Amino acid sequence: MRDLDQRRRDTLAAWTTFVEDGDRVAPRVRPEILASWARSGPTVAPDLIGAPLADEQETSTFWSGSPLQVAVERVEADLRRTAEDGDLVIAVTDPDTRLLWTYGGRAMRNKAETVNFVPGGRWDDRSVGTNALDLANRLDRPATVFSAEHFAPIVHNWVCWAAPLHDPASGARLGVIDISTTWDRTHPIGMATVRVLARMVEQAMPLSRMHPAVGGAPGAAADEPGLLLRLLGATEVRVDGQPLLLNRRQTEILALLALHPDGLSLEQLHAMLYGDHAVTFSTLKAEVSHLRHALSGQLASRPYRLLMPIATDVDRVLTLLRCGRVAAAVDAYGGDLLPGTESPALAETGEYVAVAVREALLADPQPDAVLRFSELAPYDTAVLEACLDRLDGERVRHPAVALLKARLAVAGR
Repeated sequence: MRDLDQRRRDTLAAWTTFVEDGDRVAPRVRPEILASWARSGPTVAPDLIGAPLADEQETSTFWSGSPLQVAVERVEADLRRTAEDGDLVIAVTDPDTRLLWTYGGRAMRNKAETVNFVPGGRWDDRSVGTNALDLANRLDRPATVFSAEHFAPIVHNWVCWAAPLHDPASGARLGVIDISTTWDRTHPIGMATVRVLARMVEQAMPLSRMHPAVGGAPGAAADEPGLLLRLLGATEVRVDGQPLLLNRRQTEILALLALHPDGLSLEQLHAMLYGDHAVTFSTLKAEVSHLRHALSGQLASRPYRLLMPIATDVDRVLTLLRCGRVAAAVDAYGGDLLPGTESPALAETGEYVAVAVREALLADPQPDAVLRFSELAPYDTAVLEACLDRLDGERVRHPAVALLKARLAVAGR
């Protein structure tokens, strides 16, 4: 908490210096914040009490039936639960950073309403000053703004994380999703959470468009536009619904890039892929070149970054766990991540996912989910015992008890 207090004092001091003396503050703030302050200064009054509001009917018409509305409605229960559990306010905007949908936990909902952080609120930086929604929209990448990094004093007590939302078929930017809370509740997981929510919304968008398959051949409306990567248990790669055959190393590179959508430098990718193995950068560049060709050029350099919507079963499992949907997470969990991989980063991620699933089951050992998990981890007696202990106190014998005891007996041999 002491570090957060100091960070807040530093941002307030930098903001005050900028307001009073202009860009002398440059060395003390991030370049994107300073650029946004410069845009905000001429149009945002220091005594602003709330974001300007767009026409209510126009906003409602834009939202109604839009791909964003369809997607949000499909995952609304998860979004609401995230907001309530973390006492956050969650918002979805249009491409002009106009709020279209919001939902907040009890305390943050009231705070949001007082500054017009509500549907129709205009949160571009020229309307309400520097904020994470505008930065994520403008820069087309996740952004965070802490305390007095916001230009308007009305939100100096906030911390916000935002990530852009893209059309899964065309890649066009549709807006952003943002999570906000008070500055003293900032946490490193905030950025990871908003990225996961962005992917969840994108994956829930209606998929009705025709678009080309890999290699330019015409394809039908794909079930999964962009990259669909299955890594847990069996391995499968699909691009725009079409299977893509890659060698083991290319699949590992693709997995690392998919799990780091903001991109990786050559050095980062090399370390994550090879660890301490004596492999040259030239070898890695050649592998990336082959992968880029297989992806029809949809792989950028400096940093290496995939240029398409991405969905992985890893993200799906972790999202479901964060939302408390343990049984669904076990359904989505297929087993070890790329079994036998020598990539230290992928091995670590695989262990993280496996432990997360196991710990979730130990905390909430739902019988059907435990039985499914036991097929993947037949010798994990602790999960079986936790489930049987929970069922032991029930008046009516659960039909899964016999199967659970049989699994336990076999595992104990």
